[in-house]
Amino acid sequence: MKPLLALARGIDALNERVGRASMWLVLLATLISAGNAAMRYGFDLSSNAWLEIQWYLFALIFLLGAGYTLKHNGHVRIDILHARFSPRARAWIDLLGGLLFLLPLCGLMVWMGWDGFAASWAVDETSPDAGGLTRWPVKLAIPLGFGLLLLQGVSESIKRAAFLAGRAPLDEEQAEEVA
Repeated sequence: MKPLLALARGIDALNERVGRASMWLVLLATLISAGNAAMRYGFDLSSNAWLEIQWYLFALIFLLGAGYTLKHNGHVRIDILHARFSPRARAWIDLLGGLLFLLPLCGLMVWMGWDGFAASWAVDETSPDAGGLTRWPVKLAIPLGFGLLLLQGVSESIKRAAFLAGRAPLDEEQAEEVA
């Protein structure tokens, strides 16, 4: 179990770094959006590229931040029901939900997303709009983001299994949630 918990800590560290880095994309998207609006309304200048980079950044924020959000227990669920269960019951729900739903879905999205990225890369797909951007970078974010979420799902499954086996305590965030 110790090697698996070490793997979980490594995955947690990776998603922590990627998640914190992706937070800066919020600032960048905000600055680009404000600058684009100022140029459009102040000087009647605009470009489809500026609009597209905003939605690229929006996609990156959510895709690259998904694993971080899972690590910090921030995904939406029916908390009114979840909070009524004991820590062991919650661990079982999280473990089974991860194994039966999260991991298979993420694996499918990585596989299908990679095909979409590869096809876009092969033809050097660009936006059909005048002045638009190359599309393959944002399509690469799909398998990367779901890959990070898949890894974090593995980490969370390891931690729940260790807790259920009596080999590891709840992590700090879950311990606070139980208290």
